[in-house]
Amino acid sequence: MRSVSSFLLFSVGLISTAAIAQDEDKQRTAAQVFGAVPAVYDISLSPDGTKVAFIAPGPGTMTDLFAIDLNQAQSNPKRVTRASGDPENLQWCNWVSNERMACKLGGIEKNSGDLYGFSRMVAINSDGSNPVLLSKRHDSTALGLSLSGGQVIDWLPGEENQVLMTRYHLEEVRIGSRVGNKDEGLAVEKIDTLTGRTKFVERPTEEAVEFITDGQGNVRIKGMRTKLGRTELDSGEIKYFYETDGKWDALSEYDYSNRTGFEPYAVEKDKNRALGFAPYNGRQALIAKSLDGTGRQEVIFSDDLVDIDGLIRIGRANRVVGVSYAKEKRVSEYFDTELASLASALSKALGGSKSINFVDSSQDESKLLLLATSDIDPGQYYLFDRTGKQLRPLLGIRPLVESQKLATVKPVVYSAADGTKIPAYLTLPPQGPVKNIPAIVMPHGGPEARDEWGFDWLAQFFASQGFAVIQPNFRGSTGYGDAWYQKNGYKGWKTAIGDVTDAGRWLVAEGIAKPSALSIVGWSYGGYAALQSAVVAPDLFKAVVAIAPVTDLSQHKSDSRGYYSSAVQRERIGNGPHIAEGSPAQNVDKIKAPVLMFHGDYDQNVDVTQSRLMESKLKGAGKSVTYYEYPKLAHGLHDARVRAEMLQKSLDFLPK
Repeated sequence: MRSVSSFLLFSVGLISTAAIAQDEDKQRTAAQVFGAVPAVYDISLSPDGTKVAFIAPGPGTMTDLFAIDLNQAQSNPKRVTRASGDPENLQWCNWVSNERMACKLGGIEKNSGDLYGFSRMVAINSDGSNPVLLSKRHDSTALGLSLSGGQVIDWLPGEENQVLMTRYHLEEVRIGSRVGNKDEGLAVEKIDTLTGRTKFVERPTEEAVEFITDGQGNVRIKGMRTKLGRTELDSGEIKYFYETDGKWDALSEYDYSNRTGFEPYAVEKDKNRALGFAPYNGRQALIAKSLDGTGRQEVIFSDDLVDIDGLIRIGRANRVVGVSYAKEKRVSEYFDTELASLASALSKALGGSKSINFVDSSQDESKLLLLATSDIDPGQYYLFDRTGKQLRPLLGIRPLVESQKLATVKPVVYSAADGTKIPAYLTLPPQGPVKNIPAIVMPHGGPEARDEWGFDWLAQFFASQGFAVIQPNFRGSTGYGDAWYQKNGYKGWKTAIGDVTDAGRWLVAEGIAKPSALSIVGWSYGGYAALQSAVVAPDLFKAVVAIAPVTDLSQHKSDSRGYYSSAVQRERIGNGPHIAEGSPAQNVDKIKAPVLMFHGDYDQNVDVTQSRLMESKLKGAGKSVTYYEYPKLAHGLHDARVRAEMLQKSLDFLPK
C-alpha cells in the first residue's frame, strides 16, 4: 500500500470550529472555555457513507440530534430532533438504513425519594419524520417494572430497516380473565424499525442478562446471571453458553467482582469462535474459545506488562480487526494489515502524534469515519474515502478549546515510600515557569480505572492557569495486572492513598511544586482519595477539592441496599477496621486543609448524602469547608454552566 500521506487530499471542513471558537472566546473566561461540555457526544456514518449523524448539547441540559448530507455543496447540520433533558437525553444514534436511525434515550427520575435510571429506544428518519418506539411497552397488567428500553445487538447488514434487539418482558395478568402472558425475562427480537413489528428470535429467559451475535444475525452466546444463594441479589458471576445445533452448551463462567474467568465480547463466524478477555500470566489477555464443542482455547494477544482491554471493531457487522491496550500511550494492534498501514499513514498526515480511532464505516468499508486525538488535541472527526484517498475534516469535539495553547502531557515514574515505581502523567503549564509553582495531585476515579495519555479537560484547565498537575496510576488501578490491582482501592486504601500522597512529595522533591501551594483535586473515587490523603498526610496538601466523593465506606455500602448489586458492593468494600480508618468523614479531626466539595443530587454512582455527611462532620469539628450542591445533575455534572462555575470556584479556592 502506498503511503497515504503521499497523495492525501484535504477537503474544506463542514464547520469552521476554530474560527467560531476564536470569535466566541473573546467573551468567555478560561473556566467557561474548558468547562464547556463536548460539542459532539456521539457520531455515526450511514451505510452508503453519504450522511453523518451526531448528538450535540442543546440549551441547558438538552441534547440535539443533527444529520449532515455530505453530498450537498453546503453541508450544514440539520436538526433531526431534540430531547428535553428533563428527564431524558439522547445517548447515541446509529443508522439502520441510509434514511433511518435507531436512537437510545436515557435519564434519571426520582420516585419516593429513590433515583431510577431508565432508557428507551426509538427509530426516526433523518428528516425527523415517522418516529417509532422500539422499546417494549408495558401496561397496567404487567407484574413489575422494567426501566430498560432494550439494546440493539445486531444491525443486520443485509436487511434494510431491520435490527435485532434485546428487550425485557414482564409477566402479565388480567384480573378476572385467564388470558395473560407468563413469559418473563430478556428476549431477542427482530424488529422492523419502520412499523415496530416484532418477531421472537430467542424467547424471554428469566435469568438472561446478555446475548451476543456473530454480526450476521445469528445469536450465538447467552449470558445468565447467578443469584447469591437463595436471594435475588447479584452474585457477581455470569455463566455463558453458546448455541450449536439448536441447543445451548456451557462456554465459561466470569466473575466480574473478582476479575476471574472468560468474558466473551464477540463471535467470529468464519472461525466459529468467541473472542473475549481472561486472566493470563497475571494480566488480562485476548482469548479465543472454540464454539464447536472441542473446548479449544487460544491466546490471541497478551502483554507482559499491562492488560489487554479493548477490541478494535469496524463496519456494520462489528468485525474485529485488532486489540488495544494502554502503556505510556494507548497502543492499537491491528490484525488487518491494510488498516494498520492506513492508521499509521493517517497519523503521520495529521502531524505524527495523533491517536487514530476508526469510529464507523460505510457498509462496504470504502469510507471510514475516524477520530484523531492527542494530549493537545481534544479530538477531530474526519471522513476518509479509501477509493479517492481523500481525508475530509468534519467536526471538532471541543471547538472552544481549539483556540487555546494547551499543555503537553508527559509520562513519568516516581518512587513510592516502599520503593515501588508508580507510573503517572505530568502536565506542566504551556507557558511561564515550571519550577516552584502551584501544583495539584489529581487521582483518578474508579478505583477500577486508570489514567491514560491524552487530552484531559480538568488537567488542561489548571495547567492553563499556571498549575503543574500529576495524575498517578496508584496501586489499586486497573490495567497493570492482578498484582497491581491488589484488593482494589477500597480494601487496599492504605497502599493506594500512600501512592497518591507520594506523588505530592515527588512534586516537591523535584522542585516543581511550591510546598505552600500544593493541593489535591479528585472526582468520585478521586474525591475520596483527595479527602483521605488530607487525613493521612494533613501537612502535605494545603487545599482539597473533592467532586462527588465517597466519604464514608460503611455508608457507601448501605447506599446500595435494596439494589440488585448490593452484595457485590459489600464484597467490593469488605469488612474490618479499614472501613472506619479509611473513611474521611470518620476522621475529620485529622484534616487541616480547607475543603471544597461539589455534588449533584441525582448522582447514582455516589449518593449525594456522602458529601452532605462530610460537610456536616467538618463543620461540627470547626474545620473549613465549602459545599455546592446541584439539583437534578448526575455523577458527571454534564452542564456547561455548572462545570464552568466549578472550575472558577476551584481556581479561586486553591492556593497560588
